[in-house]
Amino acid sequence: MDLRSLLMACPVVSILRGIRPSECEAIGAALLDAGVRVVEVPLNSPEPLSSISLLARQFGDRILVGAGTVMAPEQVTQVANAGGRLIVTPHADMEVLRAAKNAGLIAIPGAFNPTEVFALLKGGADAVKLFPAEVLGVGMLRALRAVLPADAMIIPVGGVDAANASSWIDAGAQGLGIGSSLYKPGDSPATVRERAETLISTLRSAGRE
Repeated sequence: MDLRSLLMACPVVSILRGIRPSECEAIGAALLDAGVRVVEVPLNSPEPLSSISLLARQFGDRILVGAGTVMAPEQVTQVANAGGRLIVTPHADMEVLRAAKNAGLIAIPGAFNPTEVFALLKGGADAVKLFPAEVLGVGMLRALRAVLPADAMIIPVGGVDAANASSWIDAGAQGLGIGSSLYKPGDSPATVRERAETLISTLRSAGRE
């Protein structure tokens, strides 16, 4: 799957922190129905590899499924063995990035400053996660876009929701990593689908989706 094409179709990256294997297929179906095409299960969730495996088996031909909060190269192998094709980190770890690319996976490592962003892009990152976005602010992304290569993909994560999503897209984000404003443990599939549809509709109405 091509990350750029998926984000052009729908810029939302759903972060399912805390999801359990017993609910992941129903939540995955709800997100797919709403139009979401990229999903990550953070590795500090309950039984994350089981959830990734279930999601990949059920939706892997339509959704890019992978792991977030990846902290070590050996976890990359575990995610790949579970069927995941996406590695997302909270930090600028070159070892994890290299492990992901060597395994043929899509890598979105995290960065907090321009030095990290440029180093990760040079290291082969498919996109860079701007984290925590609520601390850095939209102005940080605008400043970065003035010096980044035109084809560099930046995905803000942290505090992104329906109220500010359009502002991030306007500032130059190609994707939006969205967690608790889409899914919290215990939410019903209907609730998740409604939130996703509302977010995507907001972006579309503003001409940003």
